Order: sequence, then C-alpha cells, then structure tokens
Amino acid sequence: MKNNDKSFLKDTEIGEGFFFLKFQNNGSGKQSFIKEVSNNYIQLFFCIKGSGTLIFNNGNYTLDILENKSFVLFNPNQNLPINIEIASNSRVITILISIKKFHSFFSNFSKYITFLSDENKNKKYYSAKDLTPSELIVLNQIFKYNLHASLEKLYTKGKIYELLSLYFNFSEGSDTDKCPFLEDEENVEKIKKAKEIIIDRMAEPPSLNELANEIGLSLKKLKDGFKQIYGETVFNFLLDYKLDYSRKLLLTKKYNVAEISNLIGYSTSSHYIAAFKKKFGTTPKKHLGKI
Repeated sequence: MKNNDKSFLKDTEIGEGFFFLKFQNNGSGKQSFIKEVSNNYIQLFFCIKGSGTLIFNNGNYTLDILENKSFVLFNPNQNLPINIEIASNSRVITILISIKKFHSFFSNFSKYITFLSDENKNKKYYSAKDLTPSELIVLNQIFKYNLHASLEKLYTKGKIYELLSLYFNFSEGSDTDKCPFLEDEENVEKIKKAKEIIIDRMAEPPSLNELANEIGLSLKKLKDGFKQIYGETVFNFLLDYKLDYSRKLLLTKKYNVAEISNLIGYSTSSHYIAAFKKKFGTTPKKHLGKI
C-alpha cells in the first residue's frame, strides 16, 4: 500500500484469487501506480470521480478511465500488469478476480456473460459501460465507510459482492428498482440536474428548498437521492467541488486569492483560506508558491 497526504493505493486481498484496489489522488498532479497481474485474472475498473489512464506496452497504448464509467479487461494470452496514472482529485476502484474464482461466482449464469462461454474462454475481452445509480451508491459507500479497522475487510468484501451482483445482473427489472429513492428514472435525472445547477451557480447557489422546487422533487427526495448517487450531501459535494475548482484557478496563475474567493462564492478571503487549508493542509498562497 502506498499512502501519503495527497494520494494512496490500498491493495486488499479479499480471498484466494480475489483482490480489491482503491486508488485516490488528492494532489495537484498525476500519481502513478504499478501492480503485476497475471493473465488468469479478470480486471474491472470503476471511476467514481475524476479520471485515470491505463498504460500498456511501454506507453504505446493507453486506455482512459472516465468519471462514472467502468470497463472489464481480460486477456488469457498474456499478462496485463496494471500501470495506471490517476489524475488530480480522482478516485478509481479496481477489482481483480481469477477466472477460476469468477466461474465459481457465476457458474449458473455463464451463458449471460460473454467471456465465460466455451467459444470465447481463450479470447481477449473488453467491455465498457456507464455506471448505474445503484453501482455508484455501492462504490461511494466503499470510499465513505467509517467503521472500526477490524471490520473494514468484512465490510469491503460484502460491498464488493454486492457490486459484482449489480454489475453482472441481467434481470429484466431496472437497476433503479433496487434503490427506494431512485425507483423512477425521472427522479434520477432530476437529481443529476440538481448537481448541474449547483455547479453552474456555485458562487450563489440556491437553498435546498429552492433547489428542490426548481427540479420538482420534495426536499427529502432531493437530499436522500443526492446522497445515494453521489455519496455525500449537497452541501459537502458543493464545498468539495468549489475548493477543487479553486485549485484549478490557482494553477492558471491568472487570479489572486481574493479574486478566486469571490469567484467561488466566499464572503471573505479568510473563510476561503480556512476551508482550503482544512481540505488540502496548506493555504492557497503557500500552495501557489509550490506551483
């Protein structure tokens, strides 16, 4: 495990032939991680914030991992080591499962999973898709859990089994049936609209009541639904977004601290500086001096 104040890689063995990797980069630049992986492993990648890039063949080929996207890789004919660059302010989860272990999970379901068929078992496989609201809920729970260290592995294992069940679910019911707050796809779109509104108006965001009225949801459905999809409250999401955005403005070197504070909606520079220091461990001015 690599861990510092800006980024970390947590590599956990869930069981024989079954690994879970959690990447997070809170720094201002890219962070690189490498892990050797043999050719009998299926690799699943989930990006819940920011982006990452997988690098293959000494940089001759790359594959981007984008926010709210996922994909599966499998190549039984050659090893596929993970060489990944995690962009600033990004979170990526990777699951590695041996093909033997995977078969044990889905042996009665294999006809629905392309790369498990006899015809394709010796062929390389790639599949990408958007993450569903239910999958995002579980992925954010994995990042946001607050449990005693002794329960961490058990909790993580349970959530990964839940994630795999959702990800490879081919039932006729919609994904949103699994979430009591998101049973209506229209509600999901309204909550996504709420996210767009607060980002567009970050300097003068509407109150929660105003936001709920504007998107046409009850206050409770807005609050519960937003936390289900994005893993945090509307307020905390906006606070993180504003501070991350302010750091991007600092990188341009076009604005001073007071100007940035005003652009993102802080009443005083001192309030902005205090919030920035709490999140990043340094003041905007000192951070600017490191650039």
